[in-house]
Amino acid sequence: MSILINSESRVVTQGITGKTGQFHTHHSIAYATGESCYVAGVTPGKGGQTTEGVPVFDSVVEAREQTGVNVSVIYVPPPFAAAAIDEAVEAELDLVICITEGIPVKDMVQTRKKMEGRKTLLVGPNCPGVITPEELKIGIMPGYIHKKGRIGVVSRSGTLTYEVVHQLSELGLGQSTCVGIGGDPVNGLKHLEVLKLFNDDPDTDAVVMCGEIGGTDEESCALWVKENMQKPVVGFIAGVTAPPGKRMGHAGAIISGGKGTAAEKISVLEECGIAVTRNPAEIGSLMKKKLG
Repeated sequence: MSILINSESRVVTQGITGKTGQFHTHHSIAYATGESCYVAGVTPGKGGQTTEGVPVFDSVVEAREQTGVNVSVIYVPPPFAAAAIDEAVEAELDLVICITEGIPVKDMVQTRKKMEGRKTLLVGPNCPGVITPEELKIGIMPGYIHKKGRIGVVSRSGTLTYEVVHQLSELGLGQSTCVGIGGDPVNGLKHLEVLKLFNDDPDTDAVVMCGEIGGTDEESCALWVKENMQKPVVGFIAGVTAPPGKRMGHAGAIISGGKGTAAEKISVLEECGIAVTRNPAEIGSLMKKKLG
């Protein structure tokens, strides 16, 4: 089992005829069961074409009606990416994974408002995507470093996700699902929602949660973990303390009123029973120790 995606998912690439969309769709199709999972692409005005052996449609609704897609991955340029999310939501897909970086904040605020009360879940934007190792890859992560197993991974940083996965795999700790949620100030699933999914997943035994400075999402998640999580959680907070109001790293890394610093986040995580390392090179070994 896994969370969010598996070999039964049917994927549409929005922006498949663009250079980035075509490149990553090619590599995702080549990974595990990708050839049977990637069944459609969407680029307005290019319906009827074929890219990477996948039929292209003019709209997500048309792709859903013709192929039964239930998951979208978006590689649309920033000025049009929020509208692409809106289109997938209107088509009532189960999940949208938006890889695009640099979407205007105003556009995402409007899109999140439109999503209220709708069934579609959103991962991203500005994220590496989601992978269920040796089953299905949706995004830009290097598939070869992942191994199938029972450790869940959720991270705001794409690069840190790869580092954690590499460490786990080298120690013989495979992953159930890895979710890169992205670090933009306005995005979809947060650490909390992903931890809830892992907690309910019978094939996930423990979770690595990687956060960054800025915001209070990690603290909120830690408080929920303290009261509800039935599985071990290992944490790491990336970034250094910045002057108040300054940005560091992701667009979401804004420190205000003493909240959102690395020290403050680490303190809350540890108080809530999460094993935290200050050294990113020790995340994998800490998880192995936590599992005994």
